[in-house]
Amino acid sequence: MFALIQAAGWPVWPIIFASIAAFGIICERLWALRPIVVTPKDLLPRVIQEYRKSGVSAEMLSRLQQNSPLGKILAAGLKNDRSTREIMKESIEEEGRAVAHDLDRYLTTLGTIASLSPLMGLFGTLVGMIEIFGSNSPTGGGGNPAQLAHGISVALYNSAFGILVAIPSMIFYRHFRAKADSFVIEMELQALKLVETIHGDRKI
Repeated sequence: MFALIQAAGWPVWPIIFASIAAFGIICERLWALRPIVVTPKDLLPRVIQEYRKSGVSAEMLSRLQQNSPLGKILAAGLKNDRSTREIMKESIEEEGRAVAHDLDRYLTTLGTIASLSPLMGLFGTLVGMIEIFGSNSPTGGGGNPAQLAHGISVALYNSAFGILVAIPSMIFYRHFRAKADSFVIEMELQALKLVETIHGDRKI
């Protein structure tokens, strides 16, 4: 592996740093965007059962806010359980925007890496091409084969590394964006069930 890095030359280092950042973001988002972490399946029924049994308490709200992103949205609605349906929905929507922002954390960076990696590879390719033409110039030693081979290596390896980083970064970027959007929709539906249940329009 180190031999490949040497063959690619110094332009490959930004691509390596970008790949490390992308790998870290992908691992963090895989861990953070799990359904059991974002939208626990049994949370809403437990909240409604506790609400009907003992109403809203500070301890209940604190526990919900620390439970999950869905818990934060439900807690925002329960804080205004004695208000009108419209006010309760507004508080849920405000908290929902903050939660949606948290779900998109680091995704902009991942998308930027996916877009810039091929450009960084192209930059390395241009550096390699410059070295190739330099080896064939009158001041370049009359076509040094070693310098020519090095220029070709820099040109090809950087393009390959750039594309290699960009493909999985783009795949996971789109995957995480779609997953975050589906979580937001699911949380909206569950919050709507909470509002309708509290205001007596449905049982659950």
